[in-house]
Amino acid sequence: MEISSIGVVGAGQMGNGIAHVCALAGYDVVMTDISADALSRALSLIEKNLGRQVSRGKISEAEMAAAMARIRTTTTLAELGPTDLVIEAATERETVKQAIFEDLLPHLKPTTILTSNTSSISITRLASRTDRPEKFMGFHFMNPVPVMQLVELIRGIATDEETFKACKSVVDRLGKTAATAEDFPAFIVNRILMPMINEAVYTLYEGVGNVTSIDMAMKLGTNHPMGPLELADFIGLDTCLAIMNVLHDGLADTKYRPCPLLTKYVEAGWLGRKTQRGFYDYRGEVPVPTR
Repeated sequence: MEISSIGVVGAGQMGNGIAHVCALAGYDVVMTDISADALSRALSLIEKNLGRQVSRGKISEAEMAAAMARIRTTTTLAELGPTDLVIEAATERETVKQAIFEDLLPHLKPTTILTSNTSSISITRLASRTDRPEKFMGFHFMNPVPVMQLVELIRGIATDEETFKACKSVVDRLGKTAATAEDFPAFIVNRILMPMINEAVYTLYEGVGNVTSIDMAMKLGTNHPMGPLELADFIGLDTCLAIMNVLHDGLADTKYRPCPLLTKYVEAGWLGRKTQRGFYDYRGEVPVPTR
């Protein structure tokens, strides 16, 4: 199956990054969001990030201009209908994703492949609510999308080989590397990463170390480029909590129990960088630990 056009649902942190790399790789991209402001911000951010690549000599001015020209935005979900591949990158809530696919289905070509950028939700279950479970896959990019090399490709129980090969060819054309994962809660990366972040929050909760010492210990002691609490703020504490709940509910093992302190931060609306407060306070010139 030849894919030439890609629809991206959601213009947030992941959606705009996906639109960026797809347009740069030569695909025609239609990006949609319920908010016209979000689409406008996404286009500005894509232009800024492409400009950064130009300044570093990674791409030419002509390549940047061509990529920007390939991106079209709309607040009408139905306009994604003619695309060959749809990548849903909406918020990490199953009911939201199901509603999007339900609204989209009547407008799609029979051959269109549906995918979700979900970081943890069952691909088989999402696929079962559509009219094309064999043409449905998990297409999980890492954040920030233009920088990170990995894409997790997750087959649902019904995903056929043609769909897998078509999605794999897209990953290859993007210049990224695919890791194939089975459809179990949180797949590979988040199955390993989120319990580590959750354990770092427990270490803070139990007073073993403060925010600074925990992050410093992991950066200098295990050579991680970013401490686990700093990384949690970058990802979004609400997303971390959602994935821990998926792991806990899906695997029924107490080792995946979300730390009460993580829940408390989310309840307070301290979700990390996107709200200016999380394990660090970002409202000043330099981030300040909140514990």
